[in-house]
Amino acid sequence: MTKNSTIIQLGNPQLRQKATWIENIHDPQVQALIDDLITTVAQAHGVGIAAPQIAASYRLFIVASHPNHRYPHAPEMPPTAMINPQIINHSTEVIQGWEGCLSVPGIRGLVPRYQSIEIEYTDRNGNLQIQELTDFVARIFQHEYDHLEGMVFLDRVESTQDLMTEAEYQERIVKGG
Repeated sequence: MTKNSTIIQLGNPQLRQKATWIENIHDPQVQALIDDLITTVAQAHGVGIAAPQIAASYRLFIVASHPNHRYPHAPEMPPTAMINPQIINHSTEVIQGWEGCLSVPGIRGLVPRYQSIEIEYTDRNGNLQIQELTDFVARIFQHEYDHLEGMVFLDRVESTQDLMTEAEYQERIVKGG
């Protein structure tokens, strides 16, 4: 049985550290960390989570897009472990989109991100994957990648006018009020 880890919050200095490269993907501790992240993101109703968010400073995150109350229009995809991920190319087009973060509860921000990215990462079986991601899934990847660099989405918001509470976001953006 995998555990559900505590998600650290903004202000914890571990969120601001650059994560360490994973050398041995097959290490049982790395595999257990992957399972732990998948369980934690599911129980938190998130669409992604990075290892630094549970105080594990490794270059690993999970992308797990699915519709939920936080992101009702998210596309469906299975939880995918991305180890030592990199952005190898990106579109010139940048799109503003609303983001929240499990480590920054209660706040949403309008964040500029590349509309499409070409990425590479190693999967949990040790295979190199190269993919193009677009739109919301590209946004998740970029958000989680920032965590590996010691950043949170608030660092990318262009103005404090682009911030709102989760309650206002649900009322004004999701419900269209």
